[in-house]
Amino acid sequence: MSESPVALITGGARGIGLGIAECLGLAGYRLAINGVRPKEQTTESLAALREVSPAVVYCRGDVSSAADRESIVETVRSEFGRLDVLINNAGITSPGRKDILEAEEESFDRVFGVNLKGPFFLTKLCANWVIEQQKAGIELSPAIVNISSISAEFVSVNRGDYCLSKAATGMATRLWAARLAEFGIPVYEVQPGVIRSDMTSGVTEKYDRLIAEGLTLEPRWGTAADVGKAVSALVRGEIPYATGQVLYIDGGMRIRRL
Repeated sequence: MSESPVALITGGARGIGLGIAECLGLAGYRLAINGVRPKEQTTESLAALREVSPAVVYCRGDVSSAADRESIVETVRSEFGRLDVLINNAGITSPGRKDILEAEEESFDRVFGVNLKGPFFLTKLCANWVIEQQKAGIELSPAIVNISSISAEFVSVNRGDYCLSKAATGMATRLWAARLAEFGIPVYEVQPGVIRSDMTSGVTEKYDRLIAEGLTLEPRWGTAADVGKAVSALVRGEIPYATGQVLYIDGGMRIRRL
């Protein structure tokens, strides 16, 4: 158990992140779960993960904060002594979902801090640690996965900051894939479509209608488990020779039809 791989999943105690964590736990990963909520509010989720994973630790922190990012990584280091996989999943939607004609800089900065700046610099921290471990002769199975969104390509004028942050995640993925290739660290982007989660709970009626009208080829909502299975396949090397690529988990939503 002590030599089983370790995955750090940001935003891993709820929604898509929890689905990813469950799938990686079932695959034998020890789990470092990050979130912003107090630990006592994650008890149920962590208990469920302990049913499927060799070990689980909660690393509270806001990824947009440099001090918190350092603390998150230090917790993983002190608890597990190693890190193989980073899943940059934590994200927020646009506060208030305001039309871009009414966009506010405070909202813009907050969304970019959590969705883009935080993952970028957390990747830097974790990649350097993985390289440090490799130089020390530790055998790892490294991978980094960025969870973006169909909003990287589909316009929502009431969530401009969110769309922009997710579009930029694609470039961040390619940048890190290029930089880390020499160290054998693959970097991927997973782009979910309409996934049932707490983030989409406020627009359930809208997407029920759109799916019924044919928004997706597969006529259902996506689930956190759908995303989790895709991420698990990537980090376990079941989709090799594909660093820097995007995996779309969207039920065929991107396919144009006449």
